[in-house]
Amino acid sequence: MDVFASVSLVKKLGFRANIAMLDPWYNKGFGGVREDYVEFIARLLKDSSEIADHVYLWGFPEIVARFIERIPEPLKLVAWLTWYYKNNPSVIRGWRSSQNACLHLFHPGARLYPEHFLNEAQQGKLFEGKLLYMPGPTSVIEAPLLVGFVGRKEQTGHPSQKPAPVFERLILMGTGEGGLVFDPMCGSGTTGEVCVALKRRAIITDHSDEYVRMTEERLGLKRIEVDADLVESQ
Repeated sequence: MDVFASVSLVKKLGFRANIAMLDPWYNKGFGGVREDYVEFIARLLKDSSEIADHVYLWGFPEIVARFIERIPEPLKLVAWLTWYYKNNPSVIRGWRSSQNACLHLFHPGARLYPEHFLNEAQQGKLFEGKLLYMPGPTSVIEAPLLVGFVGRKEQTGHPSQKPAPVFERLILMGTGEGGLVFDPMCGSGTTGEVCVALKRRAIITDHSDEYVRMTEERLGLKRIEVDADLVESQ
């Protein structure tokens, strides 16, 4: 399903998500290049802000940096997140790339859940009312790329699959148990897998039939056929 059609459908059906997870292709060749990429993403951020309390936008640092000054109202920047990995075999202009970036945006007043990251001692102090401050997780997430023998059991064959622990932190920060996550570019279904493990709900779509089939096989689910009258592809 077209990404804007999926956002429109969620809105029509009256769903309100805790999180919209946006992980588009990065306009660097793989997945295609479009001249209106900035306008495309800006519109996606705006549309997603209408159906979700938190919006996460993934990309290379030089990609997401363009949108720091294009954050649509009423969204505000919570944090610039970095996924750090050591095992990228490729070299770019002499440097070996070791990071992806993610903008965490939210509606002011939307709930954050830093308590999901407390260790046992901190949880005890919180229960006793003795925790002086809430120490949330760092803005750097370290997890290896799913390449070669690393994460072999998790690999699906999707060319840009992220490891589940990376999405896990984002979902824990923006949802409680039973919360709803929307991912209109789900790839091979990592968002869905993490939501199942964390007892969250998910609405996931993708424009690629190949990737939807990957997701169906991975999650043991079948896609829902949607009435054509409800879908507005744009």
